[in-house]
Amino acid sequence: MTTANVYQQRPDSGAKAESSLHHAHLAKLIGKGRKNPGVTVREKKLLGHLTLRGDAKDPAFAEGVHKALGLELPVALSLVAKGDSSLQWMGPDEWLLIVPGGQEFAVEQALRAALAGLHISVVNVSGGQQLLELSGPNVRNVLMKSTSYDVHPDNFPVGKAVGTVFAKSQLVIRHTAEDTWELLIRRSFSDYWWLWLQDAAAEYGLNVEA
Repeated sequence: MTTANVYQQRPDSGAKAESSLHHAHLAKLIGKGRKNPGVTVREKKLLGHLTLRGDAKDPAFAEGVHKALGLELPVALSLVAKGDSSLQWMGPDEWLLIVPGGQEFAVEQALRAALAGLHISVVNVSGGQQLLELSGPNVRNVLMKSTSYDVHPDNFPVGKAVGTVFAKSQLVIRHTAEDTWELLIRRSFSDYWWLWLQDAAAEYGLNVEA
């Protein structure tokens, strides 16, 4: 049994939670773009984000993670997913777990129970970052405008995820499906990246989806 002092960080239903782009009023832009947009953006807001650290070479650690999450530890520069949850490699001993909003506390408890006795760390970082999903036939073109990282299919297949410079700042790019990508962004930079995406995608047509 873990002795870590774990507590519920998500406010109860009486507290209003807002995403980092609430001021952009994205809901009012839904359906107002082109009929056949080249890029569609969807804010995947208020999800649970947990940073997990441990020894990837320890079979007990890998087994514990699988027991708690039903996911295998991903290898370098990749992510694995199951349903609405994903686990991404961030470094030799660090992974990012993203789960549906409201589940992060229970998932953290499950991880700590399954990994009890091991040298591990689980930190809730939900308040500091969020996901933007980009889909459509011209997303790759927008990415090529925004980052020097090679996003050609031969170098950036589905399932790959990398931290890189994007629009002169840092974020993580995740390739989740053939024409679908995710940007893992820092909350404090949300407005900057939203303004950048509007400009970079303008020539292809940008649509907002709920």
